[in-house]
Amino acid sequence: MGLLLVATCFRLDAQTTQPTDRSFELAKNLEIFSRLYQTLYYNYVDDVDPGATMKKAIDAMLSSLDPYTVYYPESDMEDVRLQLLGQYGGIGSLIHQQGDKIYISEPYKDLPADKAGLRAGDRILAVNGESTEGKNNADVSSAMRGQAGTTVTLKLERDGKVFERTITRAEIKLPNVPYSGMLPGNIGYVKLDEFTQDAAKNVREAFVRLKREHPDMEGFILDLRNNGGGLMNEAVDLVNIFLRKGQLIVETKGKVAAKNTKSYTRLAPEDTDIPVAVLINAYSASASEITAGSLQDLDRAVIVGSRSYGKGLVQNVLPLIYNSQMKITVSKYYIPSGRCIQAIDYSHRDENGRAVKVPDSLKTAFTTANGRTVYDGFGIEPDVEVEPQYMSALATTLVAKFHIFNYVNEFVKSHPTIDAPDKFAVTDAIYDDFVKYLSDKDFSYSTETEELLKALRDAAKEENYIEALGPQIDALESQLKKDKSDDLHKFRSEISELLKAEILVRYYYAPGRLQGSLATDPEVLKAVEVLKDKARYQKLLKK
Repeated sequence: MGLLLVATCFRLDAQTTQPTDRSFELAKNLEIFSRLYQTLYYNYVDDVDPGATMKKAIDAMLSSLDPYTVYYPESDMEDVRLQLLGQYGGIGSLIHQQGDKIYISEPYKDLPADKAGLRAGDRILAVNGESTEGKNNADVSSAMRGQAGTTVTLKLERDGKVFERTITRAEIKLPNVPYSGMLPGNIGYVKLDEFTQDAAKNVREAFVRLKREHPDMEGFILDLRNNGGGLMNEAVDLVNIFLRKGQLIVETKGKVAAKNTKSYTRLAPEDTDIPVAVLINAYSASASEITAGSLQDLDRAVIVGSRSYGKGLVQNVLPLIYNSQMKITVSKYYIPSGRCIQAIDYSHRDENGRAVKVPDSLKTAFTTANGRTVYDGFGIEPDVEVEPQYMSALATTLVAKFHIFNYVNEFVKSHPTIDAPDKFAVTDAIYDDFVKYLSDKDFSYSTETEELLKALRDAAKEENYIEALGPQIDALESQLKKDKSDDLHKFRSEISELLKAEILVRYYYAPGRLQGSLATDPEVLKAVEVLKDKARYQKLLKK
């Protein structure tokens, strides 16, 4: 009866304060839903879990809007904190699942798991006395998390020996700047993983330190690849490093006009002249796009990489009753040229119920401060495009089946030290040892060419062409099989980079892995090339 009373009170209040058809429809449907929910609970043949049923109903309703409008019950508050602040209570380690077994995959440097001596490759047998058998990765991760200051006891296995560790959980603050340093050619570099709290402050500090330690720094790279965004104010403060105070960076516009905002740079800049390149890719979204897009619109940086995701929607987290919360899309953001970069129109769906992309015919041209043409409706398009690189089927299989991870588990046992990240390389001896390791392992895989030949064979059978085409398809498959036998050598360079990354993270943690990758990173190399060519840099920023 309580639910019905709430709905009825809401209806009366709505009619009194907002006598509109929409208010009546809202109140009417709330009342219908309340009655339906109670009727279901009291009359359904089996027991109904009120919380679980309501969560499913809410999720289904919100899924018809956009993927960013989400309901968080009290039990999910840790996830909210992780998204907004980049922190949670836990031991500070990544884990993964191989078949029905759970393993430590990467302890974070100087955090509880690392201090307790946990290593990548340790198998987790139990958490607080409860076996991990039959549990998935999410179950075990959830069990290991908890309030900072509490303890968790892990039963582990390493090299056939079982041992226990009781670890005190800590407030795990993920570093939003995992690495900063200098690249060849006097080019500064900072990687920003997410726009969590203090992101702009940390980037500013890294930039200032690089300038102080390297007064001859000629250019600067801000790496926003795979950065899904976060807090909008952090994006505004970040671009303020390179732009004067009082510059309009982003404007939000929504249904409630009173909540529309304009955000300006508010601090003194650090450097308004140094050449800047921003790296983006298809996984750079939201605050990353505000940063890259505003620097592009104001002709303050050259954007390098591939087209960004295209998320121009703004969310607020609003409190609800019973310690629950709701993240809700409240507006769209517009960067200095006036464009909105939202690529998907969630208000329109195709015949399969999927949201559609903004069609080319509806995209509008805008101009940057220098008069360059830019477009809305499909993310940020780079000034210098670098074709994305995709892993081969072989490399994907070696990663997915954990052959690289498991090989490195053995590698570290016989290699107590390795060269520094910027010096280490996968030698012939290391690669040959890896190939030998794979000799009795299953790493069968199917290439796209094989799948196309299979589809061709099926089509030929269905259309009665198999007698004529069968021998030619057989010959192609035979040749392909022969060529595949050499794939470990054909894709050696790619596989070596994966081996290098996994080895480096064991000795130098995540920063070492990133530092070791920079010397062969295509986007980084292109950005350095552009920054070193001052005439080209200036030309890219002009009309």
